[in-house]
Amino acid sequence: LAANGFNEIMANSLTTPNYIALSKNLNESNNVFILNPLSNDLSTMRQSLLFSGLEAISFNINRRNTDLKLFEFGKTYHKLLSGNQENNHLTLLMTGNKNTESWTNPQKPSDFFLFKGYVLAILERLGFSKITTTPIDTDIFAEGMAYTMGNSTLVEFGTVKKSILKHFDVKQDVFFADFNWNAIIKQLSNNIKFAEISKYPEVRRDLALLLDNTIAFEQVFTIAQKTEKALLKNINLFDVYEGKNLPEGK
Repeated sequence: LAANGFNEIMANSLTTPNYIALSKNLNESNNVFILNPLSNDLSTMRQSLLFSGLEAISFNINRRNTDLKLFEFGKTYHKLLSGNQENNHLTLLMTGNKNTESWTNPQKPSDFFLFKGYVLAILERLGFSKITTTPIDTDIFAEGMAYTMGNSTLVEFGTVKKSILKHFDVKQDVFFADFNWNAIIKQLSNNIKFAEISKYPEVRRDLALLLDNTIAFEQVFTIAQKTEKALLKNINLFDVYEGKNLPEGK
């Protein structure tokens, strides 16, 4: 992460209980309260690393540091019927332009697909290959996805909703990823494998498909993977054409 321009942050695990209202996925009854808090803003243990990360982004933007790539290893704290529980997380935050200001290279804003590449690179670096992509619909993401393996969600990521950003007075897009580090470590214990390098060169095939424009690439990807598991190593969408000489809606 450091080699890709990310800076590590260590945010306070103590936070305000008011952040619970920003997400329906968080439950007030799961708050772990401090017995002798210094103030209401530091009276409970955080259930999510998102809000403390947005505090850091807001702090930087207010000081004209607007192009940010941050990561944090931290814990969330939850009060359950079985007792208090701590979960380990790795989170990424990205906002602003993807490149520094230069007269030879115009600035371009960071986007969802650049961020997705960083998320996928971490999983690939850890050795995960057979992961499933799942769209998610949560109240913190305007656009979100998850990578899963079996019944475990390894990471959820996406574009943070503007209604949440408004609470922190952040007016530019922010991308957030939350790695379930407990699940990742558990999967890694069963995921260390090696295989002999193939004797044969790879073969590439280009397939041109006529599809309804309602068909997502993920559907084609999933079918292809299920069809040939032994030989098929990689599937990539490299061109999309719509218009002349094609039926409408194709």
